[in-house]
Amino acid sequence: MGFSERRYAYDNRGPVMNEWTAVLTIIVANVAIWVANLIAAGTLPINRFLALQGDLPQNLLEVWQLVTYGFVHDSGNPWHLLFNMLAIFFFGREVEALLGRSEFFRFYVTSIVIAGIAWVASVQIGQPQIAARTSLVGASGAVMAVLAMFIWYFPRQTVYIYGVLPVPAWALGVLFVVLDLQGATSKGTNVAHVAHLAGAAFGLLYAWRGWNLGGLTDLSLQMKRRLRGMKVVHPDDEFRSSRKQQQADDEDLRKEVDRILEKIGQSGESSLSQTERETLTRASERFKQRSQ
Repeated sequence: MGFSERRYAYDNRGPVMNEWTAVLTIIVANVAIWVANLIAAGTLPINRFLALQGDLPQNLLEVWQLVTYGFVHDSGNPWHLLFNMLAIFFFGREVEALLGRSEFFRFYVTSIVIAGIAWVASVQIGQPQIAARTSLVGASGAVMAVLAMFIWYFPRQTVYIYGVLPVPAWALGVLFVVLDLQGATSKGTNVAHVAHLAGAAFGLLYAWRGWNLGGLTDLSLQMKRRLRGMKVVHPDDEFRSSRKQQQADDEDLRKEVDRILEKIGQSGESSLSQTERETLTRASERFKQRSQ
């Protein structure tokens, strides 16, 4: 049973989302692409262009498919789209509340990429003879990552199988993993069980290790500062260049502080990485020195 065949309901009776969240953006993007593909059927093969092909290693210039396939669904099966988007809506809101909007986007897209890589690897190893004729579409891998995160933080939350049978979230997760393990070891199925398992594994590792993908942004900024510091300056222009360098550093620091403050406003101070906390401390000390 694939994720698109699974029915569930989350018993949160909170208010409907009152702002434009990452979850809403993802749902709108998926629905818009599905409708566009339906309208353009026979004229513009959107699904064929965006789907992840099983022979990607032989066509690395199309590596962008590792992201785009996660926003495409079977145009002939609306349930494929509906159940994936319901899962994102019911479970994704709680996960986004924990991570913040920007980090949720990073987590979601990374989940799509990891699930896609796992699926391509499974095709290349297990069925290389049909790789060129096999493609993958759907957000199920990322949905499983979101579900895994939800279960990690809310294991006892009640969910409903087929909208009727109440079970704790952890039991639903175990059921899905068992079904995907069985599906991954069987042949003749058109459900990407390996992608589901890879997405779930990433979600659990992310939650367990307390990762924050925003740290990659901090690293790029640090490298940028170091490269700027290696710039060769003529001795006659040393003072002027030093002044410009200081102004540029101050501007970078100001932008980084603004980003961190926005992150605090979205997801709280607890979401900050150690590097971000050190940045705030450094900025505070620098501004204090300038005011003296």
